[in-house]
Amino acid sequence: MSRSGAGQSPLPLRLALDHPTPDPPVKSPSRSVLITGATRGIGRELARQLHAEGFRVFATGRDADQLAALQQELGCPGEPADLGTAEAALALYAAAHRALGRVDVLINNAGFNLAKQPIEALTPEALDASYALNVRAPILLAREAFKEMGPRRSGHIVNVLSSVVHMKPANYAIYATMKHALHGFTGCLLREAQALGVKVTAVYPGGVNTTFRAQPRPDYLQPASAARMIVQCLTAPDDVVVHELTYRPMVETNF
Repeated sequence: MSRSGAGQSPLPLRLALDHPTPDPPVKSPSRSVLITGATRGIGRELARQLHAEGFRVFATGRDADQLAALQQELGCPGEPADLGTAEAALALYAAAHRALGRVDVLINNAGFNLAKQPIEALTPEALDASYALNVRAPILLAREAFKEMGPRRSGHIVNVLSSVVHMKPANYAIYATMKHALHGFTGCLLREAQALGVKVTAVYPGGVNTTFRAQPRPDYLQPASAARMIVQCLTAPDDVVVHELTYRPMVETNF
């Protein structure tokens, strides 16, 4: 009786050449990332997921207790910050740079919407507060990041906006206006950054089940799912840039 396999022809040389053994993946050096609004929701999940991917995370948010718990969980540097003033935004970037040595990725995730309001109920104070956090802070942080990333011709700036940019909903005049402003800035930044090899991504999530909402919405996107979409943009191949990313829960029909 012949041994098992006896008499079988070896693989043809052509087949072996057509299917070479792949080279082992080359692991790129860990990148550093500054994440605003990291104390809850999408930002907190971004910190967790990017830390798991090997990124060196600097986390920030207004809730000092939540931030301390996240830092203990991940062992990452961070600093509580209220980005309501220009000085606070600039000081935050400087602190992140000191802690990380360099900022490879900036994620402008912090933002807020006070409440649904009809236009006749708007106040100057509400306009100023929304502008400070939703527009001025991310623009200043992006400026500081671009000043660092441009000369070395590498880096990635992610601005987390909202799918409200694609709509004109009633009772969201302030929030929609500020997100439209950041949308416009991001488009200009993209043009200037591309010439210097810096990636820019604008993200437009639909409804997410976070404490951002007055009532829970379990049928909306989970924060971990929303964060995963952004992580995929940051871990895409080097020759790929996602300029705009819109995603929604399956139940959402306001588009």
